[in-house]
Amino acid sequence: MEITTIGIDLAKNVFQVHGVNKHGKVVLRKQLRREQIATFFANLHPCLIGMEACGSAHYWARKLQALGHTVKLMAPQFVKPYVKSNKNDAADAEAICEAVSRPSMRFVPVKNIEQQSVLSLHRVRQGFVKARTAQANQIRGLLGEFGIVVPQGIAYITQRVPELIEDASNALPGSFRLLINRLLEHLELLHRQVDEIEAVIKTWHRDNEASQRLEKVPGIGPLTATALVATIGDARNFDNGRQLAAWLGLVPRQHSSGGKQNLLGMSKRGDAYLRTMLIHGARSVIYRATQKADPNNWVFKITARRNKNVAAVALANKMARTVWALLVHDRSFQPGYAPRAA
Repeated sequence: MEITTIGIDLAKNVFQVHGVNKHGKVVLRKQLRREQIATFFANLHPCLIGMEACGSAHYWARKLQALGHTVKLMAPQFVKPYVKSNKNDAADAEAICEAVSRPSMRFVPVKNIEQQSVLSLHRVRQGFVKARTAQANQIRGLLGEFGIVVPQGIAYITQRVPELIEDASNALPGSFRLLINRLLEHLELLHRQVDEIEAVIKTWHRDNEASQRLEKVPGIGPLTATALVATIGDARNFDNGRQLAAWLGLVPRQHSSGGKQNLLGMSKRGDAYLRTMLIHGARSVIYRATQKADPNNWVFKITARRNKNVAAVALANKMARTVWALLVHDRSFQPGYAPRAA
């Protein structure tokens, strides 16, 4: 009987495969090793293949799409309810096969190689930024143990600590001075790594027309623009801008029942990195708007009514919807744009 739908439980070496026919009858339960995957699916008629969006999922999706199959990725939390009993590889593959055939299932767009490459730069840069912050905090903490307090802000570390180390009046041991010098060298290395990766990202940004259009939106710079373009891919995967904002977790959580609407804080679903960058960009726009104090400015009016944190999330939501419109309609940003009446 011809297989129409397959669920694959991905792993490093051993993959579990579960297949059904058009009547939903199980016709395939099989374990495959990594090197057997391409050969096995090359000999199958094109079918629908479901996988969880996890490590290497986008690679295998592209690989199987090249063989003529239709591949759909799903968030693991949407697959979990279909696991019938105890968790094991066979049960997971069966649940994936069941979930991918549901008409109401939400799917993750498959990323191409260029998207993954740019996002890798962002992830590595983010790791270096975290390591740089941790290193600066360690230097500040060690100096604090000797009664030397450095003001907050990473810039003060590089400005003031070398002078403190050279100051003979603070009675610091020689071995400790050498240790702080070594940590300062490591901090400077992390600075260079961040700057070099940012330069590569900005080079890609200058060569990408969509990223340059997004940069015109207030609160979005080259880093946020490149991350948005690489993560979203084809914005037509979303029906409207509200779906994109919800996908980024910039909408309220709900706990509603009996017709009574109860809205909570941010859902925080989706990509935390993108959401953070959009909110930080919104904070910068709010800061400028409060300085100008224009009573006709939408941002200034919402900050007058709401807490600044709430206003920042609201503005980030609006920015996400603007991004969707620019990408889908292939437009450039126009301040004060008003949609044409129907």
